[in-house]
Amino acid sequence: MKIKNLILFVFFLIFSFSHVTFSKEPGKFIKEITSAASSILDSEDTKEDKILKLKKIAENSVDIIGIGLYSLGKHRKTISSDQKKTYNKLFREYFLKSFSNRLVDYSDPKIEIQSEEKVSDKYTIVRSLLVATDKRPEVKLDWRVYTKDPKNPLIRDLVIEGLSLARTQKEEFNSIIVSNNNSLDALFNNLREFTK
Repeated sequence: MKIKNLILFVFFLIFSFSHVTFSKEPGKFIKEITSAASSILDSEDTKEDKILKLKKIAENSVDIIGIGLYSLGKHRKTISSDQKKTYNKLFREYFLKSFSNRLVDYSDPKIEIQSEEKVSDKYTIVRSLLVATDKRPEVKLDWRVYTKDPKNPLIRDLVIEGLSLARTQKEEFNSIIVSNNNSLDALFNNLREFTK
């Protein structure tokens, strides 16, 4: 399994049930979400229905705006208010499409929570394992849970075998911007093309 597809697959686990209330404790939060994900991935729902559920829960469980701003890297310091509004809208559409359309055919994910570490008042790292099957090896997963509001934990990053999804996205966006004479419009156009 390619690492990019694995990243997309695991992030899908975050989004799978929009009607369930999850624990506010980071470790239990991840455990409950991934357990619920197994059920929907094995359901008889159509692909379209799964995508709709994915998009709804993503907006409630993942800090899409935070990930988007992080993905801009140093360029977020120079972005205007109008550009920021445009970017937030484009990134949201990009994020939802990229993580929903590719993942609905996966099934039977089993994730075991290993430990959690409160890094600061704002972040907790939840360490887990994607259990091996005949088709995939065991994979280490570290979830970065944003806990500034302890009543509303949100996923900020996922690190798979040492590879940070957020950092990878930031490097990709920076490459697009820098290769186009530091033009944010080039990134915006790239996002628009992807979401058509």
